[in-house]
Amino acid sequence: MDMAASQDDTALVEVNSLKKYFPIQAGVLRKTVGHIRAVDDISFRVKRGRTMGLVGESGCGKTTTGRVMLRLQAPTEGSVFFDGENVFEADKHQMKNLRTKMQIIFQDPYSSLNPRLPVREIVGEAMLQHKIVSSKQEMKDRVIDVIGKCGLFPEQAARYPHQFSGGQRQRICIARALAVDPEFIVCDEAVSALDVSIQSQIINLLKDMQDDMGLTFLFISHDLSVVKFISDDVAVMYLGQIVEYGSKSQIFSSPAHPYTKALLSAAPLSDPKARATKKRIIMEGDVPSPANPPSGCRFHTRCPFVQPMCKEAVPENKEYESGHFVMCHRAETLQ
Repeated sequence: MDMAASQDDTALVEVNSLKKYFPIQAGVLRKTVGHIRAVDDISFRVKRGRTMGLVGESGCGKTTTGRVMLRLQAPTEGSVFFDGENVFEADKHQMKNLRTKMQIIFQDPYSSLNPRLPVREIVGEAMLQHKIVSSKQEMKDRVIDVIGKCGLFPEQAARYPHQFSGGQRQRICIARALAVDPEFIVCDEAVSALDVSIQSQIINLLKDMQDDMGLTFLFISHDLSVVKFISDDVAVMYLGQIVEYGSKSQIFSSPAHPYTKALLSAAPLSDPKARATKKRIIMEGDVPSPANPPSGCRFHTRCPFVQPMCKEAVPENKEYESGHFVMCHRAETLQ
């Protein structure tokens, strides 16, 4: 069953059969000898006004998915629709309009800000580029308003990135994304580089912005506790494929895929009694190379429940329960 097609029609962003392969080149002539299958045939929808969490180990394709969705990287195959408009077929003029509606907050607030520009220009240059404001003075007034919503003071608009802490720099990145009044924002590990106390401030800021402005988020993270707090829906990614998708309660309360179970069992708990009784699922070995993924189920090389059929046949993406999709041969028998 097609996961994207069976969900409701309130989706703002729809991803269909998306693939992104990177060529492997060797020799003096740089001949292509293979491909890294970073994203390999995934489909999902991000519902309007909601947050979808995309989780998985490092290298599973989460960041590439977000970048290809925004056409920061060219896709190999597939389509992405934003509010009914095909992002990959948009011409230069259409893409410029889409850029104001789709934004990204990068992982590292230190490297994603131009150190030579003051905050006023970092946040405001897109306003001028997209003609959201008609004068420099209007830009300055709007910048002060936007950074104020993100918890910064008017006098800080004249300062440079090196004069701010990590949390403040991430607030600047959020203000830059909000400056063009977007509808959809990809948060690519937006809090992973910050201290825990600062993480909670930024997450609460994002939730407040969502409530005030009706924003839709794709929240990419490897931190399950953060995803559980901020997300409405969750997709679990492994080796370029989405192996499980469902609502937050379905994923965290009744996970069906062995990989999801293993991730949740490895997540730390604050309750000492819960820690003492918690059963760990140990994954053996390392993540296989996306240049040469395993046959059949890609997780079978590390799965504690592997059976012969898992090594031979690619599992279908089945609807385990209403709105809950699992890519596993044995999901029904593992509960």
